[in-house]
Amino acid sequence: MDEAEEFRTPGQLLAHLLEERGWSNRVLAVVLEAEETGISKLVADKKAVTPEIAISLEEVFDVPADRFLALQRGFDLAKARLVVRPNPKRATRAQLFGGLPVAEMIKRGWLNASDVRDLPVVERELARFFGVDAIDDIEILPHAAKRTVISEDATPTQLAWLYRVRQIASEMIVAKYSAASGRRAIEMLRPLTSAAEEARKVPRILAECGIRFLIVESLPSAKIDGVCFWLGETAPVIGMTLRFDRIDNFWFVLRHELEHVLQEHGKSAITIDAELEGVRAGVGDAISEEERVANAAASEFCVPKKTMDSFIARKAPTFADRDILGVAATLRVHPGLVAGQLRFRTGQYTRFASHLAKIRSIVTRSAVVDGWGDVAQVGH
Repeated sequence: MDEAEEFRTPGQLLAHLLEERGWSNRVLAVVLEAEETGISKLVADKKAVTPEIAISLEEVFDVPADRFLALQRGFDLAKARLVVRPNPKRATRAQLFGGLPVAEMIKRGWLNASDVRDLPVVERELARFFGVDAIDDIEILPHAAKRTVISEDATPTQLAWLYRVRQIASEMIVAKYSAASGRRAIEMLRPLTSAAEEARKVPRILAECGIRFLIVESLPSAKIDGVCFWLGETAPVIGMTLRFDRIDNFWFVLRHELEHVLQEHGKSAITIDAELEGVRAGVGDAISEEERVANAAASEFCVPKKTMDSFIARKAPTFADRDILGVAATLRVHPGLVAGQLRFRTGQYTRFASHLAKIRSIVTRSAVVDGWGDVAQVGH
């Protein structure tokens, strides 16, 4: 019935239907075998129309039950809007708690809170963590001022990781950096690639050359490998996650970030390096020129391109362990670096695993570390 479109409540529609038929509330009560007081409450919108009542009214008046229920839903919502006061904080919380791994940040000791449901404490801690006066100013929110110049595709989780790296790095004390000391660092690091145990010397060498180096475990789903940024004109920072506990990945990511330092990338805008390995890593039109340069330098550092080209041309499609060991011995690098480059170049990521020595426990002995049960102390 077209007239039904004019009604805003189920009671108004029911009163109209009774009037059309000339029925009283008592007549309808008799027809439905219901109490007259209950019918009166329905007409006065003091009693809600349930699905069962809607079906009964449909049978009597030939009006779809859905119509009564739709009017009831609309009426209930209108009443609720009069009672429930708008709370802009809900939208802010949805963006913060939906975008940030708050529970994990509490677990990792980044936020001084015991329960994610303790909103006043958690919100205060989030503001402290991001260095703002109120949660509305946290820069992952669309309306907040952007205090960190970072690539647009960075996720809130990745930004939180970056903030943690920056917190820790700002309290590190290292020697003065220069372009010459950056180049010297790479020269000093090159011989360390011969054995996994030598990686323990990396943090000291970088600190002596003026580069803040730290390891912060990645957050869930962030897929971060590393980052390079600057705390000042002569204060480069390299943060890594070691999310892949393999010697080839460690040296590739480290040299990748060192190239960013040498080229002074990350001074004007920060790009978090995520998913640096895999079938799509370092390829395609989407990769920036900065990343191409850093990838090329990292690959060349691990195994010179000419050497790898020649090796693949001579040995493909089979690569015996003795051949990998032979190339590694000639280059004076760990066989894992050859195996890692071979996996990338051939796309055979399940092969040569026996050469990929674990390295996380070696590097973390002498590095500044946050994660895997350790919490770096900041602000003390």
